[in-house]
Amino acid sequence: MIIATWNINSIRARIDTAVAWVKEANPDVVCLQEIKCETASFPAAAFEDLGYNVCVHGQKSYNGVAILSKAKPEDIRCGLPGDDRESPARYIEALIPGCSGMVRVASIYLPNGNPAGTEKYTYKLEWMERLTSHARELMALEEPLVLAGDYNVIPTLLDAKHPENWTRDALFLPETRARFRIMLNLGLTDAVRALMPEKDVYTFWDYQAGAWQRNNGLRIDHLLLSPQGADRLETARIDSHVRGWDKPSDHVPVIIGMAD
Repeated sequence: MIIATWNINSIRARIDTAVAWVKEANPDVVCLQEIKCETASFPAAAFEDLGYNVCVHGQKSYNGVAILSKAKPEDIRCGLPGDDRESPARYIEALIPGCSGMVRVASIYLPNGNPAGTEKYTYKLEWMERLTSHARELMALEEPLVLAGDYNVIPTLLDAKHPENWTRDALFLPETRARFRIMLNLGLTDAVRALMPEKDVYTFWDYQAGAWQRNNGLRIDHLLLSPQGADRLETARIDSHVRGWDKPSDHVPVIIGMAD
């Protein structure tokens, strides 16, 4: 089973790019973030024509997450436990049938949290606590689990080209990284780092200051696996070439392969 995550940064603005990549990569499951449209406005037909079932948790102009799956998803849940009707659309999960059983997949768009020291950062930390609590409950199910998405977390010094430039940023503050480690310590595996421990492994390049051209990147998009999921992990890659396409997102797809 090939599972991908991608912060598309407006699905309607980049529908041609998204469709072109899906045709090229042919993943079984795609987790999208920052779709920036209401559920009813999501261009589902473009992906249904490619053989995907589409699950969307959207909102007008901001945030929004989706799961595309070749197999028909089950047990679809929109919103992180603790969200109310006014909460931003940042979480969706579903059970995806595979050849050897179900895989539970979530698409996550964790709050940015900037500027640090404001209510936005407090909200980020609270959201991370709720995500960790929910992950703990999902782990107790002892099933293959993939928590995929834009975490807005730079986990280590290795995950930024110039970490010294991010010391006061909400993505890299010690408390942010500590909360991320707490989540990993539930027994989750960072799929990319498990198979790609080298330097210069990035998933995001800012639009400003020639970041892409200078490879001034960050790794902030992650796929975290339960032990049952990690046992099936075979491959991981980052389709960084997509960042060089016309009208790209500032993020690129991250893809893992899991044995059936």
